[in-house]
Amino acid sequence: MNVNEVMQELEALGKERTKKIYLSNGAHEPLFGVATGAMKPMAKQIKKNQPLAEQLYATGNYDAMYFAGVIADPKAMSPADFERWMDAAYFYMLSDYVVAVTLAETDIAQDVADTWIASGEELRMSGGWSCYCWLLGSRKDAEFEEDKLRQMLAQVEQTIHTAPERAKIAMNLFICTVAISYVSLHNLAVETAKKVGPVQVGQDKPKSKLISASDNIQKAMERNQLGFKRKYVRC
Repeated sequence: MNVNEVMQELEALGKERTKKIYLSNGAHEPLFGVATGAMKPMAKQIKKNQPLAEQLYATGNYDAMYFAGVIADPKAMSPADFERWMDAAYFYMLSDYVVAVTLAETDIAQDVADTWIASGEELRMSGGWSCYCWLLGSRKDAEFEEDKLRQMLAQVEQTIHTAPERAKIAMNLFICTVAISYVSLHNLAVETAKKVGPVQVGQDKPKSKLISASDNIQKAMERNQLGFKRKYVRC
């Protein structure tokens, strides 16, 4: 399939209800409103195709950009490619669920994510912390330096309340992911969650809310998820 054929198929799969949901989360035109599950048959047909993924991502259409992440060949992408993709990621569903997810399947993931976390830019920070969540939830513990994760937990404890909005949410999730998926630091992550306490998000909206890593960790423990690792990062 070429880029025009994919775009036609995505348009046919679009639903107005799904489009409204995406728009309410920060997406903007152009988009069709395609449910991620509806993309699977086409993804199975195309498999990995980096040139096509690049063409789709460049359209600026949210559904096409998401599908680009599904069919991308992450190991064919350089740090500069990921920077370019992040530049075009205009809201968190792209930065955290397309770019960060694609990055998480590479050998350069931690290096790139580290630069994003240190950037001070909201969506890069969010994407960097999110990438670590995808990594910790899918890779063996031996692939991480325990001291580095300890330092990252300390960084979250010290900076989460003054971080940009989307970074707060990703950092909160990082605490939860360490607690559940990196067992040797479970206790430290639980203590970090207690010290951080509730985190206020949505202050730019009519009604803000509080998110709690401690509550989410407790719920995961009740579901016997300690040590959880997912088999695949991408759908």
